[in-house]
Amino acid sequence: MLYRYRLLASLMTIMAVLPADAQTAPDVPRLVVNIVIDQLRSDYMDAFSPLYGERGFKRLLREGRVYTQAEYPFASPDRASAIASLMCGASPYEHGIVGMRWLDRQTLQPVHCVDDRSTKGLLTTEQSSCANLAVSTLTDELKVATEGKGLVFSIAPYRDAAVLSAGHAADGCFWLNDMTGQWCSSDYYGQFPSWALAYNTGSGLKDRIATIKWEPTNDLVGNFNYFVSGGMRTPFKHSFTGERKVRELKESAMVNDEVNRFAQFCMKSTTLGVDAVTDYLSLTYYAGNYLRKGVDECPIELQDTYVRLDNNIADLITFIEQKVGAGKTLYVVTSTGCCDEQSTNLAPYRIPTGTFNITRARLLLNMYLIAVYGQGDYVETALGNQLYLNLKLLESRALNQAEVLERSQDFLMQLAGVRDVYTSQRLLQGAGTPAIARLRNAHNPRVSGDIVIQVSPGWHLINEDTHEDHISRASYMGFPLIFFGTNIKSEIIHSPVTVDHVAPTVAKAIRIRAPNGCEARPL
Repeated sequence: MLYRYRLLASLMTIMAVLPADAQTAPDVPRLVVNIVIDQLRSDYMDAFSPLYGERGFKRLLREGRVYTQAEYPFASPDRASAIASLMCGASPYEHGIVGMRWLDRQTLQPVHCVDDRSTKGLLTTEQSSCANLAVSTLTDELKVATEGKGLVFSIAPYRDAAVLSAGHAADGCFWLNDMTGQWCSSDYYGQFPSWALAYNTGSGLKDRIATIKWEPTNDLVGNFNYFVSGGMRTPFKHSFTGERKVRELKESAMVNDEVNRFAQFCMKSTTLGVDAVTDYLSLTYYAGNYLRKGVDECPIELQDTYVRLDNNIADLITFIEQKVGAGKTLYVVTSTGCCDEQSTNLAPYRIPTGTFNITRARLLLNMYLIAVYGQGDYVETALGNQLYLNLKLLESRALNQAEVLERSQDFLMQLAGVRDVYTSQRLLQGAGTPAIARLRNAHNPRVSGDIVIQVSPGWHLINEDTHEDHISRASYMGFPLIFFGTNIKSEIIHSPVTVDHVAPTVAKAIRIRAPNGCEARPL
């Protein structure tokens, strides 16, 4: 008894002499705001900084923890695979979202990454869910840790971004209907909330789109000239009319205004950030070229896009600070890390170029395999830069799959415009090699093709069946990763960092487990 008393007294003495900050844990954010900016680039973000105010990008860079060289841990990210990886802290190899589309081997038809025929669209005919995401997301773990009390909402112009940001257990998931301009959802996330219906009815995009005009924010934007493609351009003026008006708005800077309007209405109409239980709000903005045109066609529009983004971020932070309180929100801002490449004709400049037709390559490979193994449809189809073999045929004829893949690789390497060929087995066996590891991380055995063809830089990859036309580039596209808000000390870090570290870092900050497919350490 005396020993216990002395031990207790010693502990109390130690507690008394410890500084106050050693006795209290850091505050947990009331709200996490995850902002993914589709196609955000560091070079453009820096280039247009003379046009920014002090409350947006400049404040993030001044007060945030900024990683200047962020990248995804896998090859060729697109919006869907990037957002899934950000939310899961894992690569497509683990979470299964290899891209916007992949091939259904049963039907040989392309499948959209969030299609789910077991669901019903709300204010849309699109049937969507997160069922194809094979692991948990950061928001899923928040729901588990708080026994469902932590609110999770996802808002994006695009269906894939909204659903993959929402995860499996969100309270609300919203995207813009391409036909009507209304915010819509899926019954996978429950009933369509009355407040969202009230927004669509009272102040929705459907009734306002005809009045929206996109012009340079100010004269400085119109007179600023960063690009080397020529002299000054005539200031632009765009309106949104016709059958494609909503789609065109979603590929312009003006869509970010709509995301902000709806996000603020959501916060006013719900209890996001008002109690001690951490809530989560995912937003997606757009920073790509207008209507996905080349930079030379719309340079001032791109400059204005970044200026408007700066204003959008400033307005959002100001609104949230007024509602939730200063210093009580953790912001994560980053990019999808992808870029819509301009399909430029390089021939007039004597730059090596050409066309690789993957449809013809599929037919040639099939003819070669017929010559080796006899009649049959050995190559079922092509999608993107991948070929899908008829695995059932190989099995029925007792053919060695490894041998067929190796022969196919050797044959395809001889075709003009092919830089390299990777079979599914080569990707798995060479995962320890850094260059192959990035390709392996982008591959998922369940949905990916059996052969991946790397086209030479400068060459066009075309598919006659799907009408795809991509130009190959190996250029590095830098983008930032920024943490700002609760418990964040300002610092600029130039060492490269991969985005799969975001989920475990935020999980640690809000004291929950990292997603179940995440192996990355917190930053």
